[in-house]
Amino acid sequence: MKTITKGKNMNNFKKVGLSALAGSLAAISANAAEMTVSGASVLTYTTEGPTEVTGNRFGMKTNIGFTASGEVNGYTVSYMQTTADQFAGMSSARLSVDMGDMGTIAFDQGSGSGLATIDDKTPTAAEEIWDGLGTATTYVGGRVGAAGSSGVFNYVNTFGDVSFNGAFRSGAGVNSADGASGGSPSDNGTAWDFALTTDGANIGLDGFSVGAGYGEADGGDAKDTRPGGDDEHMTAFANYSFGPATFGYQVSNIDKGKAASTDQEATRWGLAVNVNENLSVSYGESSVTYAKPSAVHIDEETSGIAVAYTMGSMKIAGNRNESENIGGAGGSDSMMEIALSFAF
Repeated sequence: MKTITKGKNMNNFKKVGLSALAGSLAAISANAAEMTVSGASVLTYTTEGPTEVTGNRFGMKTNIGFTASGEVNGYTVSYMQTTADQFAGMSSARLSVDMGDMGTIAFDQGSGSGLATIDDKTPTAAEEIWDGLGTATTYVGGRVGAAGSSGVFNYVNTFGDVSFNGAFRSGAGVNSADGASGGSPSDNGTAWDFALTTDGANIGLDGFSVGAGYGEADGGDAKDTRPGGDDEHMTAFANYSFGPATFGYQVSNIDKGKAASTDQEATRWGLAVNVNENLSVSYGESSVTYAKPSAVHIDEETSGIAVAYTMGSMKIAGNRNESENIGGAGGSDSMMEIALSFAF
């Protein structure tokens, strides 16, 4: 009697093959990638303006960052993820492939891409002068970024002495999980933008760092029916360092494509001084004109002062920011924060 063993042998072969593949993948994972972990704990004391509820003035935030990189088929592939507020969720992530002279391409979920990387380049000793002001729906204006930094493809390269950072988004600019794009039908338009930056010495301007950028965003299902209905974002900045001080100036415009929308025209400046190797101070102002199509234009005025003292991996920083006519809506806001941080 002939014994049929083909099926049994094939099953055994599959088991051996899968086991070998699993072992191979484990070996690749262990040998090809190098992972590092970093983090910081920040203890803060914060007070809000008289129109807001401060609540408990003390708070703490813990940031944990994971980075991994390794060689895959001749390219360097890297991944980063930052988790904030005691593992409450992912705050930003980035998967990138370094192709050498051809540049780096990445998918960004909040780490910063394109025009958003230069939305405010004025120097400061701590946080930006608009930090902590406003609400989720009313905030200090003039902050450009057509594509945003979430759910975007990012391309970075250097051409001569100029760095190019471009972003492209198709659909909503929100953190998107596998198989779930997120957003609403009105967010379904595409968007793109880019930033160009260079050291001023490369163009005969010693002590300067300069940059500019532009982008457009389609409103998707909410797009204006008239020609040229896309939102346009543009900005340019120049920072000049002299001795221990750095002065910066920046202009930004946001031209809305939808009919009866309010455009924004912003100018801001900042001065930061390193008093010594540990202590730095800064002051800055911004003015944003909300160009209303059928009403009187409103100027939003914002200012902020900051101080920071660093001792090794420990830093204590304080800032006070305030704004009038915030968001072009006529209200005002202010905040003061003192933060003690430890990096590890």
